[in-house]
Amino acid sequence: MEESKFSKLLADISPVDIVVTMGYNVQCPTLACKHREDWGLDYETFIETIALIETKILNLKERILNGKI
Repeated sequence: MEESKFSKLLADISPVDIVVTMGYNVQCPTLACKHREDWGLDYETFIETIALIETKILNLKERILNGKI
């Protein structure tokens, strides 16, 4: 994915219908959309979620590299 995907300017992003922000008092860039909602996660929940996703991604990568998938 790193070889084919790259950061984009907001102006280069196709129009979106729904934007979900996570909360924890982080200001996201304004992105035009039909619907916007904030899920209001607190910072600790956000950090725990990031750690869980990282663990699952590394596990998936390991299984792919070992030919289990």
